[in-house]
Amino acid sequence: MEIVNVRIDDRLIHGQVATVWSQVTGATRIMVVDDQVVKDTINKEALKLACPKQCKLSILTVEKAAANLCAEKYEGERVFLVAKSPKTICRLYDAGFHMDQVNVGNMGGKQNTRMLKKAVSVSEEDIADFLYLSERGVAITAQMVPADEALNFIKLINER
Repeated sequence: MEIVNVRIDDRLIHGQVATVWSQVTGATRIMVVDDQVVKDTINKEALKLACPKQCKLSILTVEKAAANLCAEKYEGERVFLVAKSPKTICRLYDAGFHMDQVNVGNMGGKQNTRMLKKAVSVSEEDIADFLYLSERGVAITAQMVPADEALNFIKLINER
Protein backbone atom coordinates (compact mmCIF):
# COMPACT_ATOMS: atom_id res chain seq x y z
CA MET A 1 0.00 0.00 0.00
CA GLU A 2 1.25 3.43 -0.88
CA ILE A 3 -0.30 6.69 0.29
CA VAL A 4 0.09 8.95 -2.74
CA ASN A 5 -1.48 12.06 -1.21
CA VAL A 6 -3.17 13.22 1.99
CA ARG A 7 -5.24 16.24 1.04
CA ILE A 8 -7.49 18.63 2.89
CA ASP A 9 -10.21 19.85 0.56
CA ASP A 10 -13.64 20.79 1.83
CA ARG A 11 -15.16 19.81 -1.51
CA LEU A 12 -13.78 16.25 -1.17
CA ILE A 13 -14.03 14.72 -4.67
CA HIS A 14 -14.51 17.30 -7.42
CA GLY A 15 -12.89 18.15 -10.75
CA GLN A 16 -9.37 18.81 -9.47
CA VAL A 17 -9.23 15.65 -7.37
CA ALA A 18 -11.13 13.43 -9.81
CA THR A 19 -9.29 14.41 -12.96
CA VAL A 20 -5.98 16.06 -12.15
CA TRP A 21 -4.74 14.81 -8.78
CA SER A 22 -5.89 11.21 -9.21
CA GLN A 23 -4.14 10.95 -12.57
CA VAL A 24 -0.91 12.70 -11.55
CA THR A 25 -0.57 10.53 -8.44
CA GLY A 26 -1.66 7.33 -10.17
CA ALA A 27 -4.22 6.74 -7.42
CA THR A 28 -6.11 3.46 -7.54
CA ARG A 29 -8.28 4.26 -4.51
CA ILE A 30 -9.72 7.50 -3.19
CA MET A 31 -10.42 7.39 0.51
CA VAL A 32 -12.82 10.02 1.84
CA VAL A 33 -12.49 10.33 5.61
CA ASP A 34 -15.40 12.11 7.24
CA ASP A 35 -17.64 10.99 10.10
CA GLN A 36 -20.63 12.98 8.81
CA VAL A 37 -20.43 12.02 5.14
CA VAL A 38 -20.54 8.33 6.12
CA LYS A 39 -24.07 8.95 7.44
CA ASP A 40 -25.24 11.05 4.45
CA THR A 41 -26.71 8.87 1.70
CA ILE A 42 -27.09 11.70 -0.81
CA ASN A 43 -23.53 12.95 -0.31
CA LYS A 44 -22.17 9.40 -0.58
CA GLU A 45 -23.99 8.89 -3.89
CA ALA A 46 -22.61 12.18 -5.21
CA LEU A 47 -19.08 11.11 -4.25
CA LYS A 48 -19.56 7.77 -6.01
CA LEU A 49 -20.57 9.61 -9.18
CA ALA A 50 -17.61 12.01 -8.91
CA CYS A 51 -15.04 9.28 -8.31
CA PRO A 52 -12.99 8.50 -11.44
CA LYS A 53 -13.70 5.10 -12.99
CA GLN A 54 -10.10 3.91 -12.54
CA CYS A 55 -10.32 4.39 -8.76
CA LYS A 56 -12.01 2.39 -6.05
CA LEU A 57 -13.77 4.51 -3.44
CA SER A 58 -13.83 4.21 0.33
CA ILE A 59 -15.95 6.54 2.47
CA LEU A 60 -14.95 5.95 6.06
CA THR A 61 -15.13 7.33 9.56
CA VAL A 62 -11.88 8.49 11.10
CA GLU A 63 -11.80 5.41 13.33
CA LYS A 64 -12.34 2.95 10.46
CA ALA A 65 -9.90 4.74 8.15
CA ALA A 66 -7.16 4.72 10.79
CA ALA A 67 -7.76 1.02 11.52
CA ASN A 68 -7.64 0.09 7.82
CA LEU A 69 -4.57 2.21 7.11
CA CYS A 70 -2.64 1.00 10.15
CA ALA A 71 -3.49 -2.61 9.20
CA GLU A 72 -2.28 -1.86 5.65
CA LYS A 73 -5.57 -3.21 4.31
CA TYR A 74 -5.05 -1.80 0.81
CA GLU A 75 -2.06 -3.91 -0.25
CA GLY A 76 -0.83 -3.09 -3.74
CA GLU A 77 -3.02 0.01 -3.98
CA ARG A 78 -2.13 3.69 -4.36
CA VAL A 79 -4.37 5.50 -1.87
CA PHE A 80 -5.34 9.16 -2.21
CA LEU A 81 -6.80 10.27 1.13
CA VAL A 82 -9.01 13.35 1.29
CA ALA A 83 -10.67 15.02 4.28
CA LYS A 84 -12.55 18.28 4.77
CA SER A 85 -10.55 19.67 7.67
CA PRO A 86 -7.25 19.57 9.52
CA LYS A 87 -9.15 18.34 12.60
CA THR A 88 -9.88 15.07 10.78
CA ILE A 89 -6.20 14.68 9.87
CA CYS A 90 -5.21 15.30 13.52
CA ARG A 91 -7.67 12.63 14.61
CA LEU A 92 -6.20 10.17 12.09
CA TYR A 93 -2.72 10.97 13.39
CA ASP A 94 -3.80 10.47 17.00
CA ALA A 95 -5.44 7.15 16.05
CA GLY A 96 -2.08 5.87 14.85
CA PHE A 97 -1.92 6.74 11.15
CA HIS A 98 1.18 8.91 10.85
CA MET A 99 1.60 10.61 7.50
CA ASP A 100 4.70 12.44 6.30
CA GLN A 101 2.95 15.21 4.41
CA VAL A 102 -0.43 16.91 4.06
CA ASN A 103 -1.50 18.94 1.04
CA VAL A 104 -3.96 21.78 1.68
CA GLY A 105 -6.32 22.43 -1.21
CA ASN A 106 -9.58 24.30 -0.90
CA MET A 107 -10.83 25.48 2.50
CA GLY A 108 -13.69 27.83 1.78
CA GLY A 109 -14.31 30.94 3.84
CA LYS A 110 -16.75 30.63 6.71
CA GLN A 111 -17.61 32.73 9.69
CA ASN A 112 -14.56 33.47 11.89
CA THR A 113 -12.02 32.53 9.23
CA ARG A 114 -9.42 34.54 7.40
CA MET A 115 -7.94 33.97 3.98
CA LEU A 116 -4.31 32.83 3.90
CA LYS A 117 -4.22 32.39 0.15
CA LYS A 118 -6.72 32.12 -2.67
CA ALA A 119 -9.36 29.49 -1.78
CA VAL A 120 -7.82 28.78 1.64
CA SER A 121 -9.42 30.35 4.70
CA VAL A 122 -8.67 29.16 8.21
CA SER A 123 -10.03 29.60 11.71
CA GLU A 124 -7.94 29.79 14.86
CA GLU A 125 -8.86 26.14 15.52
CA ASP A 126 -7.63 25.17 12.04
CA ILE A 127 -4.35 26.97 12.69
CA ALA A 128 -3.92 25.13 15.98
CA ASP A 129 -4.54 21.82 14.19
CA PHE A 130 -1.99 22.61 11.48
CA LEU A 131 0.58 23.60 14.08
CA TYR A 132 -0.14 20.38 16.00
CA LEU A 133 0.63 18.31 12.90
CA SER A 134 3.71 20.37 12.07
CA GLU A 135 5.08 19.91 15.61
CA ARG A 136 4.87 16.16 15.01
CA GLY A 137 6.99 16.37 11.89
CA VAL A 138 4.23 16.43 9.29
CA ALA A 139 5.16 18.67 6.33
CA ILE A 140 2.21 20.82 5.28
CA THR A 141 1.98 22.37 1.85
CA ALA A 142 -0.63 24.44 0.05
CA GLN A 143 -1.10 23.46 -3.57
CA MET A 144 -4.37 23.72 -5.47
CA VAL A 145 -3.27 21.66 -8.49
CA PRO A 146 -0.05 19.77 -9.22
CA ALA A 147 1.15 22.45 -11.67
CA ASP A 148 1.12 25.06 -8.86
CA GLU A 149 4.10 25.58 -6.62
CA ALA A 150 3.79 23.73 -3.31
CA LEU A 151 3.92 26.48 -0.68
CA ASN A 152 5.05 25.95 2.90
CA PHE A 153 1.73 26.24 4.72
CA ILE A 154 3.21 26.89 8.15
CA LYS A 155 5.13 29.82 6.66
CA LEU A 156 1.81 31.18 5.32
CA ILE A 157 0.32 30.87 8.82
CA ASN A 158 3.28 32.61 10.42
CA GLU A 159 3.12 35.49 7.93
CA ARG A 160 -0.48 36.27 8.82
